[in-house]
Amino acid sequence: MPGTAPPDLAVTRALAAFGLVGVGVAVVLVGLLHVVSAGRVNPVRRTISEYALGDSDWMFDVGVLGLASGSVLVLLALVRAGIVQLWSRPAALVGVWAAALVLIVAFDKANWAVGPTPSGYVHRYASVVAFVSLPAAALALGRRWRGDLHWGPFAACSRWSGALALLWLGTIVLAVALSPLTGVPWWQLLPLGLVERGLVTTEVATVVVLGWWAARAASAPRPAAMIAG
Repeated sequence: MPGTAPPDLAVTRALAAFGLVGVGVAVVLVGLLHVVSAGRVNPVRRTISEYALGDSDWMFDVGVLGLASGSVLVLLALVRAGIVQLWSRPAALVGVWAAALVLIVAFDKANWAVGPTPSGYVHRYASVVAFVSLPAAALALGRRWRGDLHWGPFAACSRWSGALALLWLGTIVLAVALSPLTGVPWWQLLPLGLVERGLVTTEVATVVVLGWWAARAASAPRPAAMIAG
């Protein structure tokens, strides 16, 4: 039928589209949490995970799981579109990002005003793994396609979003490093909530870039001279 995409391309586009829907669910629900919990959580000082300690914790859980599942669907679309190999470093890093997001939901954030908990430590370290793995994947994927005439612009967006995410993360690392010298707890040396929201926004934008890339590759396929491995 004229104008109908081949089944394999249609499936790839559907994977990319549903992946972006999952990202959209995360954006909407976490955005709403900023409204419904405005009087309880200070967005400048408190992290997003603080919302999971309130009555609207289900919105946080569903939003983060939506982002995790959306990321997996985007990865599958990238693989089917020939942008990345399934058994490759970029694919593995995206998988680690998604798995870490699931752990963030499975293990509750500790109320550090009360004291640390084993679950809180898992939650914290899973967050660190997630924040590092996705930008690393974006940088690796962007570097593989750097200079490609067809996908070069997407590769550039991928590299820049990954670099910006690591820059946000670097401010937290710097605060941790300076804390022993200043005698001030690292989470008080910077507006932690604001920095984390900048980091999360950048990482969500990175998934959107990858999803858009996969959708375009399925809509305008070309022989892949180089598949990211």
